[in-house]
Amino acid sequence: MSPSSSTNKWLALALLAAAQFVVVLDASIVNVALPSIGADLHFSQDDLSWVVNAYVLVFGGFLLLGGRLADLLGRRRLFIVGLVLFAAASLAGGLATSAGWLVAARAVQGLGAALLSPAALSLVTVMFAEGSERNKAMGVWGAVAGSGGAVGVLLGGMLTEWAGWEWVLFVNVPIGIVAAMLAPRLLYESRNEGERHFDIAGAVTITAGLSLLVYALVDANDAGWASTQTLGLGAIAVALIAAFYVIERRQEAPLVPFPGIFRIRTITGINVSAVLIAAALFSMFFFISLYMQNVLGFSALEAGLAYLPLAVGIIVSAGASAGLVTRFGFKPVLVTGLVITAVGLVWFSQIDADGSYVADVLFPSLLAAVGLGLAFVSMTVAAVSGVETHETGLASGLINTSQQIGGALGLAILATVANSKIDDVAASGASQAVAMTEGFQNAFLVGAGMAIVGAIMATILVSSRASREHAEAAQRGELEPAAAVA
Repeated sequence: MSPSSSTNKWLALALLAAAQFVVVLDASIVNVALPSIGADLHFSQDDLSWVVNAYVLVFGGFLLLGGRLADLLGRRRLFIVGLVLFAAASLAGGLATSAGWLVAARAVQGLGAALLSPAALSLVTVMFAEGSERNKAMGVWGAVAGSGGAVGVLLGGMLTEWAGWEWVLFVNVPIGIVAAMLAPRLLYESRNEGERHFDIAGAVTITAGLSLLVYALVDANDAGWASTQTLGLGAIAVALIAAFYVIERRQEAPLVPFPGIFRIRTITGINVSAVLIAAALFSMFFFISLYMQNVLGFSALEAGLAYLPLAVGIIVSAGASAGLVTRFGFKPVLVTGLVITAVGLVWFSQIDADGSYVADVLFPSLLAAVGLGLAFVSMTVAAVSGVETHETGLASGLINTSQQIGGALGLAILATVANSKIDDVAASGASQAVAMTEGFQNAFLVGAGMAIVGAIMATILVSSRASREHAEAAQRGELEPAAAVA
């Protein structure tokens, strides 16, 4: 089949979306399996969180580098390399016989994800014409990104219950192998022709800075927010990111050209909003899981099944939002999605220690699903709107990095908020269920505040004119596809 055929283009999207789904899935699929992993591999309670953190740390730290490498070395090539690395690390993780072995494998998984994820989004951008066609493609992409976390919890519960924790990692292997075999048949090779200079100083500086920042955030609850470790690493991370900016202004072929891509006002605004919506989303999944299992008494499998309505709701909402972005523009859809998400989180803040799934989880989940579906699709469309072909990998890396940093930041802050309240209530003599519920209530309220701030920032920073012109051109069918190298 020709990679330029219309049918094949949508098959290529299915392949790319499936790969992205596995990447998003793996950030959450191990959560339900952690108790089994800890028992089998003799993890200490303090070290068990690094099964999740090792993946998030390397993924978030290397995304920007992965996006730029895709632009320079070839987007299909980096996608395939990332897939193979991800599958190999998954196999190694499932075969792990020690805690150190598993954490190392999860870190390599994160590196594979950081290579394939921005390359995949960049390929979607260059394959589909900006406008209605790309909006439909991004509807599929948004459904995958938004529902992956919920499906990860469900699948993790099922595999752990029926097959063993190893299968939450083994499940990636056949998917990665099949996707890597299909990629040369279905995907264009696309790269920046004539550009081969690589900014090593910038790459080392920004990767080290982002990795240290994510590490400081994910370990802040254990080390303490005012600890020497958190403050020291945070200061070093900020210094490295500042040094990166200085280096880039002086480089002939910079990793991130300043002002470059940031000359597009919407790109700046959308990445700020992405940090905030990811902060609210990551924490929502985390605290809902704890509430269902530790307060309502759900098993891991029951908690996973309880996420099905949320996952289906996000998929339906994301599919519908593609048409809304074409009709109204990405800005009003994004702001509406963020506000609806905030309302859903406020509803979650009303959970009760003697509550029920239907009243306390199901209905607010369905509302939040609508908001997240709208927000994710419009955010992804805006993140690559108006971007030149040679910068699509960079734009894809930026939006992915913003989401990962936001998720780490949100979880760190809201876990601190929840734990502080839990300790205070428990000290007053209340039961553990009541203490946890009140802690989670506070966390949901702060998460709602983050979503509202995201809506405000999107209103201020995202260009209404660019959003309106995008919708008008999409309706007329005047936007051209980005060029690709066969």
